[in-house]
Amino acid sequence: MTRRSVAAGRRGYFGIGIENSKTPSNIGTLWRSAFTFGAAFIFTIGSRYAPQASDTVKAWKHVPLFRYEDLDAFWEALPRDCPVVGAEQDERAKPLEAFSHPERAIYLLGAEDHGLSREARKRCHALVQIESRFCLNVAVAGSIVLWHRDMTRRRDAGD
Repeated sequence: MTRRSVAAGRRGYFGIGIENSKTPSNIGTLWRSAFTFGAAFIFTIGSRYAPQASDTVKAWKHVPLFRYEDLDAFWEALPRDCPVVGAEQDERAKPLEAFSHPERAIYLLGAEDHGLSREARKRCHALVQIESRFCLNVAVAGSIVLWHRDMTRRRDAGD
């Protein structure tokens, strides 16, 4: 293992967020997972909930939360050369276990009851899905995506 390969596993950044989240507890849980796995930020698009505290490790002190009014505002704020990877059950989605995470990425999750909007799915640069018998809670799905990114990038870097 070379010094360069180890550094390559730590390069880049990522963020994760939910489009039209229904419950604040899912945002709190996702926030905690984002902090645990080293996300640079989290975000919400739209809002269907009254904000409340559900972040038990105070991840808000370490990982910023950005709020976007709608999908257009989110898309306008995207960093340069950073693909959006949607997590959704979709015929175009690649199984997560076969996905190679980009160095820079923004992971977009759908609402608990409706998933990603058709427009969001259309705009995503890539779609992944977690193979499971039933739908997963959005914060759990996001945590799995973050774990998979961390695990595969550490493995590929030789950590």
